[in-house]
Amino acid sequence: MSIPKYEKERRASNTVVDEGLTNEDDAAVLAALGCKQELKRNSTMVEVFGIAFSIMGLLPSIASTLAYSIPSGSAGIVWSWFLASMFIFIIGMAMADLGSAIPTSGGLYWWTHYFASPKTRNALSFLVGYSNTLGLVGGLVSIDYGFSLMLLSVVAIAKDGNYSPSYGRVPTTMQKIMGKLQNFFVFMNFVLIFAKIIALPIGRASQRNSGHFIFAKVENLTSWPTGWAFMLAWLSPIWTIGGFDSCVHMSEEASNVTRAVPYRILMSIGRCWIFGLILTIVIAACMDQNLENLVGNSFGQPMAQIYYDALGKHGAIGMMTLLFIVQFLMGLSILVVASRQSWAFSRDGALPFSNFFRKIIITLNYITFRAVWGCVGLGAVLGLLSLIALAAAQALFSLAVAAQNVAWGTPILCRLVWGQKKFKPGPVYTGRFSTLIGWTAIIFLCFGITLSMFPVGGPNPTPSTMNYTVVINSCIWIGSLAYYFINARKW
Repeated sequence: MSIPKYEKERRASNTVVDEGLTNEDDAAVLAALGCKQELKRNSTMVEVFGIAFSIMGLLPSIASTLAYSIPSGSAGIVWSWFLASMFIFIIGMAMADLGSAIPTSGGLYWWTHYFASPKTRNALSFLVGYSNTLGLVGGLVSIDYGFSLMLLSVVAIAKDGNYSPSYGRVPTTMQKIMGKLQNFFVFMNFVLIFAKIIALPIGRASQRNSGHFIFAKVENLTSWPTGWAFMLAWLSPIWTIGGFDSCVHMSEEASNVTRAVPYRILMSIGRCWIFGLILTIVIAACMDQNLENLVGNSFGQPMAQIYYDALGKHGAIGMMTLLFIVQFLMGLSILVVASRQSWAFSRDGALPFSNFFRKIIITLNYITFRAVWGCVGLGAVLGLLSLIALAAAQALFSLAVAAQNVAWGTPILCRLVWGQKKFKPGPVYTGRFSTLIGWTAIIFLCFGITLSMFPVGGPNPTPSTMNYTVVINSCIWIGSLAYYFINARKW
């Protein structure tokens, strides 16, 4: 394939590897892609899984997005999780094929450039790279926003509901390569999951809901038709299980990369599918049947009200405290991943000020220090949305969904349309089902993009209730293509 100018400068030295960064096999895989090993490969399979699972932060994520699924009733909470997770697993299988065959931190935009037609590859790779950056940083901001609401809900519970939080956000700016800490983050997630599975049913022993209520009770608190209200509940699992591509962005720090990346993509999605289903069933079994009480509670968090009803004031404070601690750890993990993607994109010269952001701080154990703080700065700008209105703050969640779906779907589509002959499977491959899996993933991703653009409350939105995702994402997508055609195509 033809090589864009921004790649040529690193081709000559792609086999020169600093001693101690990697083993020969992993370095050879990266060199075959035209990339020099610059990051230290000190992440095991468990740690690669850990960063994806930490970003998903299963229970805190469900708590942060419960407002999307509660309006469809208990059946909407449970079945939206099961069905959406099934399709997300299919997307994961399609991405695992690519991650095993072409493991690089650039991942999505690199695959797009490799498989797309010569006329479209550069423009599409720009679109994917910027969309992926927006999705990851948007994920960081939405996690931090959810963290701030959980923190403030604890204050509200302690004040017996006599506290009205403002929609500010508590910024998360600490960042290092976390390595072994991922094991602790995974442990904290499982502690929280099992604590909820045990504590809630015990606390609501005399008031648990029936099986019919859990699995068959459909409601509609929106002004959309009931069927579409049920589909909007899918936004909760789609956002929650949206961190699996982090395994791809950690490719250049993982050992045994052609197996570690695909296996951990599937493992992180699979475990969230199973444990998330269990958690949603527990929530549906123990929540108040009056859904309006949950949505409009004085604590600012439906999950806080569920804990309060089951465990009382002190139990709710304890559980919500654990929730916002794990949510904080989620923010640290996704900031690592966002910085790796941004660093890879700047390494290829595609970001403004790429020469600045691509620098590695060797004295700090090969940290992408400047890329980390660049993501923090962009996140702070996006976080200003929370000052406009509640609907604008909620767009922090859906804009991440839309951006990531574009970033995931484009390389899969390019491989199916233009790259079938160029694709050389890695050791992990879905075989003859690969094409069917890919097209199924594309259809669901298009549905997810459409879903994320709709106002949650109903049609005919006002400026204070509209979904700002369509505005923000369109500006990024159009802007990235304009940047390419006006300037970058001349490189």
